[in-house]
Amino acid sequence: MNDNIKTYLKHLGLFILTFLTATLAGTWWINGKVWPFTDYEMSDFFLGMQYSIPFLLILTVHEFGHYFMAKYHKIKTTLPFYIPIPPFPGSIGTMGAIIRIKQHIISKKIHFDIGIAGPLAGFVIALGVLIYGYATLPELDYLFEIHPSYAQYGDEYANYVYTPEFQKSEAERLYTEARVQDSLNAVDNGEINKWSFPAFQPDAQLGNLSIGKPLLMQFMETFVSDKKLIPNASEMMHYPLLMAGFLALLVTALNLMPIGQLDGGHVLYGLIGTYWHRRVAAGIFLIFLFYAGYGYITPFDGMEDLMWNVPLYIGFLYITLKGLKRSNQETLMYALIIFTLQFSLPFVLPEFTGYSGWLLFAFIIGRFLGVYHPPVPIEQPLDLNRQILGWLSLLIFIISFSPAPIVIN
Repeated sequence: MNDNIKTYLKHLGLFILTFLTATLAGTWWINGKVWPFTDYEMSDFFLGMQYSIPFLLILTVHEFGHYFMAKYHKIKTTLPFYIPIPPFPGSIGTMGAIIRIKQHIISKKIHFDIGIAGPLAGFVIALGVLIYGYATLPELDYLFEIHPSYAQYGDEYANYVYTPEFQKSEAERLYTEARVQDSLNAVDNGEINKWSFPAFQPDAQLGNLSIGKPLLMQFMETFVSDKKLIPNASEMMHYPLLMAGFLALLVTALNLMPIGQLDGGHVLYGLIGTYWHRRVAAGIFLIFLFYAGYGYITPFDGMEDLMWNVPLYIGFLYITLKGLKRSNQETLMYALIIFTLQFSLPFVLPEFTGYSGWLLFAFIIGRFLGVYHPPVPIEQPLDLNRQILGWLSLLIFIISFSPAPIVIN
């Protein structure tokens, strides 16, 4: 078989697999069904497509923005490689897609053009998806079909259903219903199938999964949608267009973070050059790492936990901060300063918390993606149009970024 055909089949196969995993993940977000562990019908698959199609469309337009701009500049590149992940509960079905640049780029302008083309293209589609999603929100009966127990409270449901008492009673109800159903179907020789309901024990309590809406979505809730129909942050995952748009904005924001060789790193490097990029990127990275770890370890934790967690966490900070490319002594100093501030400030600001979910991404930046943008031989200044687009993309980063995107209470 021709090597080109094999390559195309690989790209196509990854896309089809990603479409399947994203669709199955979408079903779980919308109605809680997980193939093959719960009853799953073709109608459920079609329901999941309401999430996977807009989400993958946005990701595809993003990557082909990079691809076609690279082709425009005659830079060798691959087609997008889609990255599927198993559709387990809580999975979004994919880690996105990437293209591989197959030659060295020697111009700051070309770095800028290729870097900015993807996020801008994807953002335009995400914007359209969200506008349509917010403008066509279904009546509350849609949500009550998913959560029948909410219907008794009408449009005031959010004032009642997120209390510990209600969540415990809901867990008990689901447990009982699942046990009766399993008994009727004689599943697992009469044993309870733990995948058929979220609460495994009758005294369990359901957790609230809440979406942290970025500024753009908050703006749309104010000026685009019918306020009576806006879902609570803990129910937004049931609205596939909103969930797809939210995740697309999150991906866009992470790509536009002005650090290293992320898309935003290319943009910022094009705008301010090597000297200032090194300083600005390092500052943003330190602030991001500080926020990610703030509250992860506090002086209010038990002494037994602190004895183990403190040295492990300082070691994590040290390894992550190696991305600054300082001496071992300086890196350790930075790690100790960050930890000391994170450990001490809760006495002064006990209500402020960071988001430990970002620690992994900070580690990936520090150890793999890099904090600094490598200099290129040709560093001519950007023209005015590119400068305007560059600052616009950094504004898009601000309005698309969610400090705490997904929180489980």
